[in-house]
Amino acid sequence: MNDDEITDEIDKKYEKLLDAARGIDTTSDELNEESADGDNLGKSQDETSASNVIDMMLGKQAEKTIDSETMIQETQKRIWKSLKHGIEYDATVDRSDAFLRQHVNEKIHMVVLFVDLVGSTNISLTLPEEKVAIIISSFAQEMALAIKQHNGFVLKFVGDAVIGYFMHTSILIAADNAVSCAQRMIQIMDQGVNPILNNYDYPDLLLHIGLDYGDNMIVRYGSDKEKSHVDILGPTMNIAAKIQSMAKPQQILIGHDVYEKIHPSLQQKFKKESWSKSEWKYNDKRTGNPYNVYSLDG
Repeated sequence: MNDDEITDEIDKKYEKLLDAARGIDTTSDELNEESADGDNLGKSQDETSASNVIDMMLGKQAEKTIDSETMIQETQKRIWKSLKHGIEYDATVDRSDAFLRQHVNEKIHMVVLFVDLVGSTNISLTLPEEKVAIIISSFAQEMALAIKQHNGFVLKFVGDAVIGYFMHTSILIAADNAVSCAQRMIQIMDQGVNPILNNYDYPDLLLHIGLDYGDNMIVRYGSDKEKSHVDILGPTMNIAAKIQSMAKPQQILIGHDVYEKIHPSLQQKFKKESWSKSEWKYNDKRTGNPYNVYSLDG
């Protein structure tokens, strides 16, 4: 069977799955439209805090999720097509950009997630540059899709890393969503991405993931409300990045402020890390003691 016949067979097999994926995208668009309208909602209630505005915007609509088997099958099809035809994904940062522009100079509670690719150097030594670019781009977009499917926002792509953030009317739900997203990311790589890469004799790609929770400031670099760069600044961003850098391949690390907010059934899966002072130098501002970090191996 030649490549074209294989492509046709896969297309037929997954036609229904693509319909399911389109349903998810439609829901995402609805949530995006609500976020765009949220600015007017906030302006009509001057006494409402920034966090309450976010609650009202995000509490209206929950994105649809799909079962694990369907998710894995869709992932494999997208990765396969990317390797064969260089297929491009839909933009995923625009939704976050629109939201941030509505809340410039506001302080917002959120869970921040950093996911970084392990092994990109190894794969770059064994593959042509164009294939490396496709693989890394596909990895980043699959991680972005996982963030969206868990009601998160994709902040940006930085090299072979993806940064997302999660909010909700209940920060407990946001924390659960973020940690569940991290678990799903590991599953996507193990069961969705790597089996396709292995079929081409490409090395496995591994992740390390870090999360933390806290206040962050939305900033705009410039006076142009539509074009000036917007970003998120704050200690949570910094600590989440440091936590992620400590993670081993296929490991999820979460800060104590996330750990104390997730469901007890999730807490039971994590164990407290014990690092030396030379390895981990960050203290909890409330206690002055080392800031606790908890791990879950993929």
